[in-house]
Amino acid sequence: MSEPSAPKKNYVLDTNVLIENPECLLNLRNGAENNIFIPYHVLMELEGLKKTPKLRHIVSKVIQLLMEHRDKITFIKNEKSSSQFTDIVDNHILAEINSGGIENPILVTNDRILQLQAGLAGINSEELRDSKPFESESQRYTGFVEDGQPPVPNSFSWREGKPVLHAPDGDKVIGYSCEVWNIKPRTVYQNLALELICSQHIDLVSIQSEAGYGKTYLALAAALYAVQEKKLYDKIFVLKPTIEIGAKLGYLPGDVSEKMEPYMKYIYDLLVKLHKSRAANKVFLNPNDDILRLNPKKFEILPLAYVRGMNIENAFVIIDEAQNLSRTEVRAILTRMGEGVKCLCLGDTSQVDNPYLNEANNGLNWIVRKFKGFPNYAHIVLKGDKSRGPITDMVLKSRL
Repeated sequence: MSEPSAPKKNYVLDTNVLIENPECLLNLRNGAENNIFIPYHVLMELEGLKKTPKLRHIVSKVIQLLMEHRDKITFIKNEKSSSQFTDIVDNHILAEINSGGIENPILVTNDRILQLQAGLAGINSEELRDSKPFESESQRYTGFVEDGQPPVPNSFSWREGKPVLHAPDGDKVIGYSCEVWNIKPRTVYQNLALELICSQHIDLVSIQSEAGYGKTYLALAAALYAVQEKKLYDKIFVLKPTIEIGAKLGYLPGDVSEKMEPYMKYIYDLLVKLHKSRAANKVFLNPNDDILRLNPKKFEILPLAYVRGMNIENAFVIIDEAQNLSRTEVRAILTRMGEGVKCLCLGDTSQVDNPYLNEANNGLNWIVRKFKGFPNYAHIVLKGDKSRGPITDMVLKSRL
């Protein structure tokens, strides 16, 4: 005789646990073993939190899971639920639809919280599908084309287990490792990124990845290789948006290099690491000093404000954290690039710190959307298991 099954547990989830771990929706439901309830007030709290830059992408994940599993979740409300939020426009929109005398109205909105609220009010809703391609272009276009799809210039596809670069002058099988400045790529994607960077027919390369996949390290190694070993360019520029959390740039003491030091210390540390791997004497004023100082004739770190009005020529340019630039700023910077310039744009559109930008509407996405298809442009997304070290590997694998 089988034992009676345990009764289902009824879990009511608060906002803080959803933000801490969006997957708790599925974990607590445990298949169909338990019931999940979401109070209407939680939706209202999520509505407020989605405007917080550091939580925006987490709230987006929570809403995505709520939308995907809304037929398995019970949303609870009472007569006071809406009245407590009379100053929120979304509630007025729903009330106006209900009182408008429209037969079977369909609300068209890309606001997923409003879609959930509409469902609770008995109103059908749809997303505007035309806006889908605008979202996170730099993540969706990985640099690879699907089988059967026409190749994009400088994209990759797989052929008999090997990556093939679709260059304008013909296909090229990448069956070798691109080693630059004593740095060996840890993954096939890092290797392909170096292939794009070292290809002379490509002037602009954008690289997307989460933190830890070596974007900046690869870029600096390739820059030293191109400037010091190959002598293809005269100088290296590193440009970075100064999204300020503490003291404002203008109030920091010293000249521009000293002002930039808090924002660029990690660049300096990576450069010193590369220098220890293989001497990069020319980028330092005196390579024998205990504290190395950069040689501004060969290596310069600049805030974006200093680029306006410049004409950069015969240089290797690295634009770091391009996701924190607006479309206007990207245009202003790239139009400063003259003859003989190789430019790398690095970033991660899931980590936008600029309060006026978001995961979709940022400089890195605009670069991919507008330049994809040009014969002298390429884009790639770095991924894989290996990263900057074993602890970061664990973080990426566990999705901490």
